[in-house]
Amino acid sequence: MELKKVSLLLLLLLTQLALTALAQDETESDGDGDGDDDDNDEEEDDDDDDEEDDDDSVKEENGVWILTDANYDSFIAGKEVVLIEFHAPWCEQCKQFAAAYEKIASELKEHDPPIYVAKVDGPSQSGLGVRFDIGIYPTFKIIKNGEPIHYKGRVGKDDILSKVKEVASPDWVPPPEATLVLTEDNFDDVVNKADIILVEFYAPWCGHCKKLAPQYEEAAQELSKRPVPILLAKVDATTETKLANTYQVTGYPTLKIFRKGKPSEYNGPRDTYGIIEYMIEQSGPPSKQIQALKQVQEFLKDGDDVIIIGIFNSEQDPAYNIYQDAGNSIRDDYRLHHTFSSEIQDFLKTSPGQLLMMQPEKFNSAYEPKVHTLTIKDSLPPSEVTDFIINNALPLVGHRKQSNDAKRYSKRPLVVVYYGVDFSFDYRVATQYWRKKVLEVAKDFPEYTFAIADEEDYSSELHSLGLADSGEEVNAAILDVAGKKYAMEPEEFDSDTLREFVMAFKKGKLKPIVKSQPVPKSNKGPVKVVVGKTFSEIVMDKKKDVLIEFYAPWCGHCKKLEPVYLELGKKYKNEENLIIAKMDATANDVPNDKYKTEGFPTIYFAPSSNKDNPIQYDKGDRDLESLSKFVEEHATKLSRRKDEL
Repeated sequence: MELKKVSLLLLLLLTQLALTALAQDETESDGDGDGDDDDNDEEEDDDDDDEEDDDDSVKEENGVWILTDANYDSFIAGKEVVLIEFHAPWCEQCKQFAAAYEKIASELKEHDPPIYVAKVDGPSQSGLGVRFDIGIYPTFKIIKNGEPIHYKGRVGKDDILSKVKEVASPDWVPPPEATLVLTEDNFDDVVNKADIILVEFYAPWCGHCKKLAPQYEEAAQELSKRPVPILLAKVDATTETKLANTYQVTGYPTLKIFRKGKPSEYNGPRDTYGIIEYMIEQSGPPSKQIQALKQVQEFLKDGDDVIIIGIFNSEQDPAYNIYQDAGNSIRDDYRLHHTFSSEIQDFLKTSPGQLLMMQPEKFNSAYEPKVHTLTIKDSLPPSEVTDFIINNALPLVGHRKQSNDAKRYSKRPLVVVYYGVDFSFDYRVATQYWRKKVLEVAKDFPEYTFAIADEEDYSSELHSLGLADSGEEVNAAILDVAGKKYAMEPEEFDSDTLREFVMAFKKGKLKPIVKSQPVPKSNKGPVKVVVGKTFSEIVMDKKKDVLIEFYAPWCGHCKKLEPVYLELGKKYKNEENLIIAKMDATANDVPNDKYKTEGFPTIYFAPSSNKDNPIQYDKGDRDLESLSKFVEEHATKLSRRKDEL
């Protein structure tokens, strides 16, 4: 009996413990549930934070609206006039003007109708900075009916208020464009009469053209105000195709300078003040007058480039005018000079009507004349003057540098000898020691250009040639046409080894150096992968048409194009005579200089019948339809009928 009681008590005790434990579990479970809710709340808060980053709502601070990349368009929509200041947190002038800008906002709020005042943190809102081409702070824009008007006045409260109210007036109309609009009907009449005029050939869909447009117009307005106005004009190359073809327009925008109808390339900046400064400089004579003999002597003793001097009686001399006319086409590449000084004439032992070209003393050698002379007669075509200058601009062995590479050493084949080049007083003897050894070879190969180059200036080029760690004091290479390059095997340098190297190149016995990723083991996808080693095999295959995209892995435009390009490859996958291909241009050499890549992505169509003249894709849209149309327009061996594609 007692045993039963004990058993019953134990059973009751266990039951109670079980119930207590269950109650604790439920409590903990509720607690865990609350914790999960808290976590969810935190996640929702994070989501809210993410949403705030992309939020198109607009905050107001002291009457000034804060605009961002995300909210700009929705804020501007439907508003007749908005004043915007682009500022930077570190800009002292912006900080000093902040209080005055808030007063502007307060006053314009009372305007009838109210005018909105806003600001943009330019550095953090880079999308708007690029969109409006903001380069300095503060910059003010007045947006009227969605169109930006650049404020160019003084940064002052009253000045800005006055301009905004003027623009806000119902009677206000934008000033007429200073940029002339040219068509086939008026082009010759305008261009042939102008002493100097800058002409932009553009396409309405071109993004670069749209970005240039306001800068170009501002430059046109300023240049039109000069005592002798400098004209700026534009041609819609998509409608004026005859003009575009006449002046060999292949990309947009293309800018050309015309002097009395004679075209030359525009090589200047593409912003407002850059265009203004460049065109003012271009409007003057291409040649600068030398009056003192000392200038000539300094050029010869310490100069670093060819000295070009025309000797004339006066500015009325017909030879002088021929020289100036010729100089306009090469003024960006050469420093041209002239003199009317009899003292300089006597020092140079020459006479009026002569054009002299001389190298600085450090580039003189026994294998070449010290002076090249051209007599400019009244009947001499300006083109012969420019040819004379171009053909005699380089010494037998010159100094190739980053600063003169593009303008002086673009001709191929180019034989380059790399070492520690330094013409300063302490190192001149050593520099000339190696240069003289190069001269002994260069004199026997006039068909090639020879140059010395500092190994530190061209360390990346030496690396691409496989010579960075050669262990030799002097290295040599040949840069050939079509982008091919050849490295001399590392060995002790002298005239004989260089001569053997150049002779082997001449006989075609050298193998080019090609930077290349590994050849893909499998390349059966719809888009063929091209590397440096397979470029000639795939792209230059004369049996097939090839569309080749040169891309960079970090390029945003390339990433955006990737799925479209893949679809394009799938579309033409069954075309036996057409290849859709791509190449990482940052990791591979392009062994053909006809396929130049100045930006990414760059797309070329290489027709089977003309591999050395590829057609660059320059349309604005990179969608499947546009790319397909481009392929079908240029394909030479498309098996399917175009109307079926």
